[in-house]
Amino acid sequence: MCDYSLEMFGSRPAREFERYATTRFASGSVGLAAPGDCSTAICVQYDTRLALEGLSKDLQTSLKLGPVAEAEFIRLEHGAYRDGVRFDNGQQASLQQIGVGVGVIVTRLLEKAEPATRRFALV
Repeated sequence: MCDYSLEMFGSRPAREFERYATTRFASGSVGLAAPGDCSTAICVQYDTRLALEGLSKDLQTSLKLGPVAEAEFIRLEHGAYRDGVRFDNGQQASLQQIGVGVGVIVTRLLEKAEPATRRFALV
C-alpha cells in the first residue's frame, strides 16, 4: 500500500523484480520510487517479499542486520507512519526509520488467491 501521507502524489503498483529506492517525498514521508521518477510513489501490497540493500550501519547494528536483508512489507500497528517491513530475523522498521537511499527489489509479489472451484454432487 502507500502510506496515507503519499495519497496526494501520483502512484502505481510495484512490479516483481523491479528496483526502487526509498525516497523522501515533498510531504516529508519516506516511500518507494523508481530511479529517475521521484514524483511517483510505488505502492506495495502488504506481505510482498523485498530485498533491501544499502542499509545504514546504525540500522544494521540496531536491528542486527547485514547491508543486504530480506523482508516482508507490512502494516505497522503503531506510529504515525504505518508502512514498514518485517525482516527475516523478526525485527520491524517503518520506512521512515529505514531512511532514504536504500535500494529495494520486489522479490515476490503477494500471490493472488486462486478462484474457488465449484464442486457438484452427482445425484
